[in-house]
Amino acid sequence: MMKRIAILGSTGSIGTQTLEVVRYNKDIQVTALAAGGNVTLMEEQIREFKPKLACLWDREKAEQLRTAVADLDVKVASGMEGLMEAATAEETDLVVTAVVGMIGIRPTIAAMEAGKDIALANKETLVTAGHIIMPLAAEKGVKLLPVDSEHSAIFQCLQGAAGNALHKILLTASGGPFRGFTMDQLAKVRLEDALKHPNWSMGHKITIDSSTMVNKGLEVMEAHWLFGVEMDQVQVVVQPASVIHSMVEFEDGAVIAQLGTPDMKLPIQYALYYPERRFLPGDRLDFTKLSQIAFEVPDMDTFRGLKLAYDAGRRGGTLPTVFNAANEMAVAMFLERKISYLTIVDMIEGAMEHHCVKPAPDVAQILEAEQETYDYIKSKWN
Repeated sequence: MMKRIAILGSTGSIGTQTLEVVRYNKDIQVTALAAGGNVTLMEEQIREFKPKLACLWDREKAEQLRTAVADLDVKVASGMEGLMEAATAEETDLVVTAVVGMIGIRPTIAAMEAGKDIALANKETLVTAGHIIMPLAAEKGVKLLPVDSEHSAIFQCLQGAAGNALHKILLTASGGPFRGFTMDQLAKVRLEDALKHPNWSMGHKITIDSSTMVNKGLEVMEAHWLFGVEMDQVQVVVQPASVIHSMVEFEDGAVIAQLGTPDMKLPIQYALYYPERRFLPGDRLDFTKLSQIAFEVPDMDTFRGLKLAYDAGRRGGTLPTVFNAANEMAVAMFLERKISYLTIVDMIEGAMEHHCVKPAPDVAQILEAEQETYDYIKSKWN
């Protein structure tokens, strides 16, 4: 049976790899594509996958796209209205939410309210609005299928759980390119160094987040909501080879792990076809060449971003939004070479200390906390 999907963030790393899975399998129909402002790539995607609707966030770029695809039967939309339309199109069964940032919250909620299953690659949605998203998924009876490699691994490990409670989640981390660095060494890190991840190919923001271990902090908060465990039931384990993607430990001490080569197409394809597993071309794990798998404890004193994430997740309310928004802005400034590497975490800490936490915020209060954080950072660091 033909599966019909919409992809929000189709020109990014997850979006393009999702389309590779679509291209290989040939039984998925792409109903809608949405992205930021890459006119050239979006036009190529429209011509190949023939969606009924395409959206570019940037209105001027959307106008350029409209001209470029005038010969095709496709509606071109823009802005948040276009994103919402792409998320809720009637003919869609599943929405891949692969946009980066808190821009993903409203379209994800709208898609769920319209009864769509979600292949979730936008971690900010659960980090900032998990208390809204999880009850909504239960109420609407929609599936939340994780695309993040670690959360997909945990989800896969739980397929044989038979309703048994988790004791803890062992969330693996590569440690990033600066594993083992001292604060003095981190102070000298340049943008070029931070953009080199040892194992994964990802977009710029996530690559920087992995190097600071802020990404792992966001993943801890995401796991807390997705799998219904306390923050302290999620233990980060550094596993530099990225062979084990995560593990779960049950009450009796049994640990189940999901292993594989570092290839994002595996969790993407698993989310698209769950519970079916299909052949996926690519490298396989060769245990005859795998002499050992080493583990380390994360250094939360040096990589304070991870410690701050645990603090934000434990306190909850609007604080995870502040953590996330401050990081988004700090990383954007670092990518523009406006601040030093260590200032990223200083900004997050400053914003969290400055914030007055609101418990159980609605979407408007979440977005308000985001804006307040941006305003605070601009006032302090510009």
